[in-house]
Amino acid sequence: MSTVTVQHRAHVIVLGNEKGGSGKSTAAMHVIVGLLRDGYSVGAIDLDARQATLSNYLAARASYAKSHNISLPQPLSLKVLRADLDSRAEADACERDRFSQAVDDLSALCDVVVIDCPGADTNLSRLGHARADTLITPINDSFVDFAMLAKVDADNLDIVTPSIYSEMVWEARKQRFARDRGRIDWIVMRNRLGAAEARNRRDVGTTLEALAKRIGFRTVKGFGERVIFRELYLQGLTLMDVREAGVSIALSMSHVAARAEVRALLSAIRLPAPGLVLRAPVA
Repeated sequence: MSTVTVQHRAHVIVLGNEKGGSGKSTAAMHVIVGLLRDGYSVGAIDLDARQATLSNYLAARASYAKSHNISLPQPLSLKVLRADLDSRAEADACERDRFSQAVDDLSALCDVVVIDCPGADTNLSRLGHARADTLITPINDSFVDFAMLAKVDADNLDIVTPSIYSEMVWEARKQRFARDRGRIDWIVMRNRLGAAEARNRRDVGTTLEALAKRIGFRTVKGFGERVIFRELYLQGLTLMDVREAGVSIALSMSHVAARAEVRALLSAIRLPAPGLVLRAPVA
């Protein structure tokens, strides 16, 4: 009679797109800290070691906590470097091994693993996408960023065809299902919503909802363009830390709204409550 054991399996959240400047690492950091403060144990993986935005954010956070003698929740964090090998096939295999080891190491210790992907089509980015339980794709609220998801007819705003990135996500979904019959819940996060561009915002929203039904994602309101996000980055802080860290800023209605946006994103991920251990059977 065969026995079945049960091992810990973390929920994997991937922040990914193929365009820089959309607030991907800021969203990743706020997801990480928000989940930590909600009681989850969290691991973080930075797949963009060249830019290292998330790694630098976490380093600044540790430095701030030490210099101010305060306790701030921290994730377990790892970086996965690109392989510098002459053979592309050997480099891909090396990166696959490095990535799998990092995910396995953190998954054994954490409830959730958050992965920040490069803003480009790389082997590591594809590996990250194919491992996702939840994929969050931040886009700026304009047709410039919408082009990352699909090509649109300029005359009538009809969707002509999904983009290369959307096709990559489709391939990641097939790989994920083939590996463990899992499914990727894709969330497109409409970031930096400009209040002054009501017509553009409406047109993007209408077209995005049509595309969502066609290729299978959910949309959520993202983060507004607020100075506070940039100010907190240098200190390694998030909006969830302001009171505990003693940051000398006056909390305005804008900051309250920003915190609500973070909470809405966390709710959209649909995680089980902390303490409900995620487990998977292993034959």
